[in-house]
Amino acid sequence: MILLRAFKKEAQLEFWVESSPGKPYVLLKTYSICATSGRLGPKRRFGDEQVPEGFYELDWFNPQSNFYLSLHVSYPNESDRILGSRTNPGGDIFLHGNCVTIGCLPITDGGIKEVYWLAVLARTAGQTHLPIEIFPARLTARELDQLSSERRAEPQVTEFWENLKQGFDYFEKYHRPPTVRISRGGKYVFTRE
Repeated sequence: MILLRAFKKEAQLEFWVESSPGKPYVLLKTYSICATSGRLGPKRRFGDEQVPEGFYELDWFNPQSNFYLSLHVSYPNESDRILGSRTNPGGDIFLHGNCVTIGCLPITDGGIKEVYWLAVLARTAGQTHLPIEIFPARLTARELDQLSSERRAEPQVTEFWENLKQGFDYFEKYHRPPTVRISRGGKYVFTRE
């Protein structure tokens, strides 16, 4: 089993693997996110140039990408559809090669070659869901306080980050991904697997 975790402020993508069934995940490798667009905060509409934040899956493989190889991120998820634009929340978000982006996560051609191959192996071995968690930053208490003070005028953003922190903290504590569901109000709800 694999899990990817992206941190926008640090421009890093972590690739985690389950050491053995039911055991904690271990960090296999960290990749640099080599280009960014938008600012810290969730994607809410088409054309905002934001990289999404939240809990997603890599839901299809694109071997003929304009950016070497790419893996599609399942944005918009149900939370994004509730909290974002009702008419057009946007889409076409990918983890890909090259080093250009408008809302995607580029990790160089060499990086995506490795991640793509490992994702193919995971899918071939029977992993049907390939989770990717995208955070504004490493959501430690200190970092969240700093982000919140920078965005004091946008309480809906800091409230969203506080919700993401619950999922961040779960993984930090157990080194296993939580089960994620979405409430009617668009909040993430985290439970044990």
